Amino acid sequence: MWIADKWIDYELLDCGGGEKLERWGRQILQRPEPQAIWNPARRHPGWKQPDARYARSSGGGGCWEKKNVPEQWKIAYGSLTFLVKPMNFKHTGLFPEQAVNWDFAMERIRAAGRQLNVLNLFAYTGGATVACAKAGAAVCHVDAARGMVAWARENARASGLADAPVRWIVDDCGKFVEREIRRGRRYDALILDPPSYGRGPSGEVWKLEQNLYHFLELCMGVLSDRPSFIILNSYTTGLAPAVLGYLLELLASRRFGGHAEWDELGLPVTETGLTLPCGAAGRWIGEV
Repeated sequence: MWIADKWIDYELLDCGGGEKLERWGRQILQRPEPQAIWNPARRHPGWKQPDARYARSSGGGGCWEKKNVPEQWKIAYGSLTFLVKPMNFKHTGLFPEQAVNWDFAMERIRAAGRQLNVLNLFAYTGGATVACAKAGAAVCHVDAARGMVAWARENARASGLADAPVRWIVDDCGKFVEREIRRGRRYDALILDPPSYGRGPSGEVWKLEQNLYHFLELCMGVLSDRPSFIILNSYTTGLAPAVLGYLLELLASRRFGGHAEWDELGLPVTETGLTLPCGAAGRWIGEV
């Protein structure tokens, strides 16, 4: 398992009973966690008085029950700074387990000996974009949600990257890739964090299990002759990490050489010493 264990401003304090207790900077948040089906230790006082708790409703969805939590605040991961905002459907705008992928990308970029052009698709609030730009890459950040792209630009500014070579694109990722291929624009690295389910601008349905292979196949056409790496994430329940690795072997390794690796992502749990599984990732590593 790839474990994000280098955080200082984030901590998974405890989890269990379908809930998790987290520290985001100085704020203690309690959120649903369907993977944590065991009983929590419950020794931490935050269980009784969290600064904010996401309460599910019987009709689906839910809402935040806040005390003195600000609308937003900053947390750092090394040289990176992010804005945290409790938002709808229990999210905070950041997936801390992705820090292991940020580290991987930054290492590849710094070791490349050239400036890499990185395409970040389904880029959300830009954790990977900020990491790649901080390491010296030129980045194209693409997400269909205008508000998420605006948030990502805030994260870049907070990390001192307001003038970094980042293109901020609000668009459907598939249509954008098709246009980039027609324009002849190529990238040295690719990061994908596709949703499990979604609808396109014309109502077309996206299901990861049905669409991912063909979408990744399309993305091979936007890579340069000397690509450095690909990161492919999945939070789809039941999709094994090996599936992501096999896709990368079939589509990237056979075309460009290199090799793929894959594993679960995880966060260490302070109270129990266990590691909470948090989705899967595959990485393709080029030969140059």
